[in-house]
This record gives sequence, structure tokens and C-alpha cells, in this order.
Amino acid sequence: MATDLNTSDEELISNINVTPLVDVVLVLLVIFLITAPVIYQSAIKVQLPKAMSGESGLKSPLQFIITQGGDIFWGSEKMDWSLLVKRLAEQKNLYTNQSAQTAQTAMISADEKTPHGLVIKLMDLLRQSGLSRFALSVEQGVKSE
Repeated sequence: MATDLNTSDEELISNINVTPLVDVVLVLLVIFLITAPVIYQSAIKVQLPKAMSGESGLKSPLQFIITQGGDIFWGSEKMDWSLLVKRLAEQKNLYTNQSAQTAQTAMISADEKTPHGLVIKLMDLLRQSGLSRFALSVEQGVKSE
């Protein structure tokens, strides 16, 4: 935009500089473009069973997920059963020394098509490591069939 250099000081400048606004918007766009794939990659797809009596889930550092194919995750880290046994054995003293009031609850999320035996196997391993409190994840509502 061209301005007249011979204008007097009494005239108002009515132009708005939008360059800083555009810069900020572009920076935010780049940040969202970078972080969006990271958020979606960390999700593990599990079709939870539905139940009318389901309650809102509690947050626990002991989140275990069993997929339909039998893969097991501790949080977002995929592991095999032997590695899970090893990791639980390393933390056994931590879980056995907790009082009943401060005992952590292990949250188990299993796909509705996961064999029942795998869930029982996980619960047995957790009990052997000193964990005695479990919660099973479900979706609230009745499944329409």
C-alpha cells in the first residue's frame, strides 16, 4: 500500500496491520499439524464390551490393554507376556508393601472378542506381583443387536 508522504500529522491512520495476526495463526497451524498425528498414533483400538452398570473410569498408571489378537500393552507400550512377567517381578516389592488404603488399582481394558483366558492370565500375573485390586473397562449402555 502506498501512502502519501505529504500528509499532515492531523490525519488518522486507518490501516490495520494484519501481518502479526497471520504469523501467529500460521504458527498455531503448524503446531497442530505436528501434534495431531502423535495423538492419534498413541491410541490403541479396542472395542470394549458394553454394560448398563458401567461407571466412569479411574485414572491409574497401571493401565493394561489386551487386543482382539491377544497383544498386550502396559500403558501405550506393547510387550509380550514374558516381558510383562519380568517387569511385574521388578516392581513386586512396590506393590506388596502398599497398605490396603493406598493400594493401586490395575485397570484392564480387553476387546470384547478377546478370549476370556487371556484376561484371567493377566489377572493372575498381576495377583502374583502383589496387586489385588482390579477394574475392568466397559462402555456404558446396552449393545443393540
